[in-house]
Amino acid sequence: MSITNEQELQGMQNISKTVALTLKKMVDYAAPGMTTKELDEYGGKILAEYGAKSAPYLTYGFPGWTCISVDNEFCHGIPSENRILKEGDLINIDVSAELAGFWADNGSSFIIGKDINQQQKLVDASKVILEKTISNISGGKKIADIGHLMETEAKKRGFKVIKNLGGHGVGRSLHEEPDELLNYKNRFDNRRFKKNSVVAIETFISTDSSIAVELKDGWTMVGNRGGYMAQHEHTILITDGKPVILTEMNGIWN
Repeated sequence: MSITNEQELQGMQNISKTVALTLKKMVDYAAPGMTTKELDEYGGKILAEYGAKSAPYLTYGFPGWTCISVDNEFCHGIPSENRILKEGDLINIDVSAELAGFWADNGSSFIIGKDINQQQKLVDASKVILEKTISNISGGKKIADIGHLMETEAKKRGFKVIKNLGGHGVGRSLHEEPDELLNYKNRFDNRRFKKNSVVAIETFISTDSSIAVELKDGWTMVGNRGGYMAQHEHTILITDGKPVILTEMNGIWN
């Protein structure tokens, strides 16, 4: 969406704060021995306390309040009472929600407990790439150039990007134009970012795969060549200069 007045700005700030704090609390709460269903129910309770509604549940009928993906699951993981978190697991939590007609989205990958599987390097790369990417976005900047930056930064660090997942516009619904804000340079994409528009920028940084494929459950995505993936995401407001990071309080860069 494009922000045209103070009321819209306030609405986006309110929902962005809601999803950011929900994500942060879920990250802090996650621990070995907990099921992903238990973690999801905790997140759902926080959203309800804010008066917000789960965006994936509202939009797609997703079987959970948040998406929780573990280890080889790349994204859209279904919370389950059969999936118990273990020390060293790579976990991704994606929280998106609606409040008073406004929608926002954010996500974070992190390690449960100690990094016994040496995956912190992947997580850190995703964080750094998101930060560098967002700092280079402004009104008028070509979308494809930002994708090129993301892929270049990933390759520098020995990683790949997932080419069939990307960021998106957000605001009055979960996915809006501009859609397909990809992690690589699409030379056929001549679109530019627009000042005052709201977008969700997200990384999809992978060890082995370049395509995400859906499992038989109809939701969970894994890599076409296996491996692991880290994702970090902020909802931002584009300006003439540095973007306003509306979900900054999720603390994913801390």
